Amino acid sequence: MTNKNYQAPINRLNLYAKVKIVKGENFVTIEETKGLTTEEMIAFITNFIDDLELGEIPNVNIMVNSKFTEEVYEVLQDNNFQFHDEMVTVYKKLDEVVWQESNLTFKSLHSMSQHEFREIWAESMADSLNAPSSLTLDEQMKSLEIELGPDYKGSCLVAYEDGRPIGVVIPHIEPGTRDEGRLFYFGLIPSERGKGKSMPLHRIALQLLNDEFNASCYIGGTSESNQPMLKTFMANGCHVIERNKVYKKIKRVI
Repeated sequence: MTNKNYQAPINRLNLYAKVKIVKGENFVTIEETKGLTTEEMIAFITNFIDDLELGEIPNVNIMVNSKFTEEVYEVLQDNNFQFHDEMVTVYKKLDEVVWQESNLTFKSLHSMSQHEFREIWAESMADSLNAPSSLTLDEQMKSLEIELGPDYKGSCLVAYEDGRPIGVVIPHIEPGTRDEGRLFYFGLIPSERGKGKSMPLHRIALQLLNDEFNASCYIGGTSESNQPMLKTFMANGCHVIERNKVYKKIKRVI
């Protein structure tokens, strides 16, 4: 007779097919955990660092879907993960995007030095409402090259208005997909914020994803605390599809 309450033991290695694992320079991020049950999530948290041989990686991040209960957060804390931020994920079909005239121009890394691009990117990240990154600018630049591949320079764009840099956008196709558009980074430099420039710049970024990168949809995200960016998403027709808490286990290499 079969015990109706019997549950087969969880095969841990099968769990990794249900999540997305993003590897960069000195970091690993686990995404799309919503496909796991609570039991699978607990098994995953408890074992994945050893299973994936991540013990030497200094920054390990896990996106915890909002469906999970306090039990999962307690297991994270027991395994030395700390809450970092709450992220909102949005979606938009890009066949709805219509080109509009703009006085903004763009330069890519093909037409400027990496030093100049890095300086403007660093400025655009200053005083952000998103939680600060655990990675240095050097590490973020290296991760950008790794994730986007050899054509990364064409994605690294500085936006200009009347010859002045106002921000950075990094459109690309999500690795492993054919037409899922993403922005590796989007931001205005501090002196250009609060002037109504985020919405038109973001709309142009969506247009570039559609026309230059052949993306059919856009998936974006920002911190729950970044209300200006959330308003920009809504103004440009995006809708919320997911919320995740970000937990980090950070080990500094000495």
